[in-house]
Amino acid sequence: MSNQVFWGLMLPLIGTSAGSAMVFFLKDEINDRMLKSLSGFAAGVMFAASVWSLLIPSFELADAWGKWLFVPGTVGFWIGILFLLLLDHIIPHLHIGTNDVEGPKADLKRTTMMLFAVILHNIPEGMAVGVVYAGYLAGEQGLSAAAALTLSLGIAIQNFPEGAIVSLPLRTAGQSKWKAFMGGVGSGVVEPIAALITILLAELLIPLLPYFLGFAAGAMIYVVVEELIPEMTQGSHSHIGCLSFALGFSLMMILDVALG
Repeated sequence: MSNQVFWGLMLPLIGTSAGSAMVFFLKDEINDRMLKSLSGFAAGVMFAASVWSLLIPSFELADAWGKWLFVPGTVGFWIGILFLLLLDHIIPHLHIGTNDVEGPKADLKRTTMMLFAVILHNIPEGMAVGVVYAGYLAGEQGLSAAAALTLSLGIAIQNFPEGAIVSLPLRTAGQSKWKAFMGGVGSGVVEPIAALITILLAELLIPLLPYFLGFAAGAMIYVVVEELIPEMTQGSHSHIGCLSFALGFSLMMILDVALG
């Protein structure tokens, strides 16, 4: 694996780690407005990445299908949706800002289930980075090194506030600052692992790359709609989440168009 690919896979984890470090500088709690802002920004970046970096390239790679070029991306999209739905039902987790545990009943600490929720969030992000780098390594047209790096950079930027979303509540729950920081970092480790596994699988199944791209997009959209949008719109000050969503979407779109 080249240094370029290695650092591309590591960028999202670096973003999460930097955000987690905010536990050393910010207050020991995250207020409602900040949570809505960070959730909205993350949702905007993920939504834009799903469209510009994953679905559109999927359609372009399926050009041989003619007017049916949407089929591989759409099929992959739905498989991604159903895959995250399955994980949502078999892994006990707790979203920030709620006391309703999702998934099977389990005798786990609240902080542990919060970490599981973020890991569910991070799996599709890692897969998205991995599948784009797999296309680049295979020499697929439209999936350049710049396009892959753009997606990694966009997710890294999105992961910065996400790291804070994880570490600050862990600190509020009673953990030391170092443990809260390491909890945030640990939640991001799944991303390079998921990316590497996806690369290994995709290299064996390059003809199915349009499906893989659609799969990653579907998984990310599931997280946006099921988790992030409710977090940014519930209660008062929902306009903050909407504006942050627009900011995250715009930033990712600009990065993809300008650099990809």
